[in-house]
Amino acid sequence: MNKFSRIGFILAAAGSAVGLGNIWRFPYITGEYGGGAFIIVYLLAILFIGLTVFLAEAVIGQNGQSDVSTSFISLSKSKNENWKFAGFMVAAGLIILSFYSVVLGWILDYVITSFSSLPTEASVAGANFEKLISDDIGSLLVYHTLIAGTVIFIVLKGIKEGIEKINLILMPLLGLILFGLLIYALSLDSFSQAVSFMFTPDFSKIDSHALLAALGQAFFTLSLGVGTILTYSASLPKEANFVKSSVMVAIVDTSIALIAGLIIFTFLFTAGAESAAGPGLVFISLPVIFSGWGVLGHVIAISFFVALVFAGITSAVSMIEPALRFFIERFNISRRSATIICGGTFYVLGIVALLSMSKSFGAELTFFGKNAFDIMDFMSSSLMMPIAAIMICIFLGYFVDKKVLEEKFTTHTSQTIFNIWYFLIRYLVPVAIIVLLLNKLGAI
Repeated sequence: MNKFSRIGFILAAAGSAVGLGNIWRFPYITGEYGGGAFIIVYLLAILFIGLTVFLAEAVIGQNGQSDVSTSFISLSKSKNENWKFAGFMVAAGLIILSFYSVVLGWILDYVITSFSSLPTEASVAGANFEKLISDDIGSLLVYHTLIAGTVIFIVLKGIKEGIEKINLILMPLLGLILFGLLIYALSLDSFSQAVSFMFTPDFSKIDSHALLAALGQAFFTLSLGVGTILTYSASLPKEANFVKSSVMVAIVDTSIALIAGLIIFTFLFTAGAESAAGPGLVFISLPVIFSGWGVLGHVIAISFFVALVFAGITSAVSMIEPALRFFIERFNISRRSATIICGGTFYVLGIVALLSMSKSFGAELTFFGKNAFDIMDFMSSSLMMPIAAIMICIFLGYFVDKKVLEEKFTTHTSQTIFNIWYFLIRYLVPVAIIVLLLNKLGAI
């Protein structure tokens, strides 16, 4: 099995973490909850919740050097075979990838549109977006096929030649595009307003909903609970410093989210738009703003949406890898066969998700008041990911020899850091994720 280099692991894991959640979801949630105070809560959640679970997945994967199920079994005190059922979490990645590919198709359409025309009014932008997802089935099928084909082509190449290489290319390009957009944002008068909005806390904006939103964003932005970090860590050499690498990934992921926020809020404030633009920020508000900047607006629009595609592709590749490795290791099949199975699964499910949002097939693909797209989203992000993370915490806190974990951590960090992490993983983090899960289910 090919291994990641240290920089390859950092870029691949960062590529997994850096996705639409950083560049699309983080800014609009920050806008909805008032900026600076929300960011402070979010950073604390990243530090104490996100990084804790990230390290948990990393230590399981690096120890096991195999698929999710085998890694759980090998690290458990009794080598209990029942831990093979931990492999359920890889299914979440395939489900997410199914509708994630559809969303990337929307963004690909915006890349193409940005070369020719951009809407000049929010009502037109909204109507265009609604028409795309509900009427233009042919185009969306083509985009979904292109995205799926790209993901399948990359993972067929393997760890070194596929995943590591594409991240070595796309992650620096993503950084370069965002750096260019940041430089342009710096030249605008509203940049200082964006800085003030994002880094001047107003704690009156923080309520229980904001706390849960920050916790959810911190948890989901690092690709936790789908086996990605665990599987990527299994391709790290056993002697590699997984603690340092994990911290670096968290820093890269958070930095890109903050940079994206500065860029987007600068653009919004320049146009006199509201910071709380909501989920329509990327697909409705920004295209209208870009249209008012003439040729420069088209260049910025193309750059912005291409950056989103790059971020999405690196995340998409990471979502399929845990399932691939599961099939390869547990069923002793080739990478090609595993890719055909997993690729075919998410491609077909993606078509179902795509059609469920259309006017022509939406009614037939709606169940219990939710279309198939929303059901896949709910099952994966609201159920499977939190449950998997809770299981990881309970597993390491109560079913793994503490001395084994202590030895692995203290090789790379201090005893104090290990003690804090172990306390968090046994007590605080599981409770926090249970609260998040109950909130997602509408129980609180």
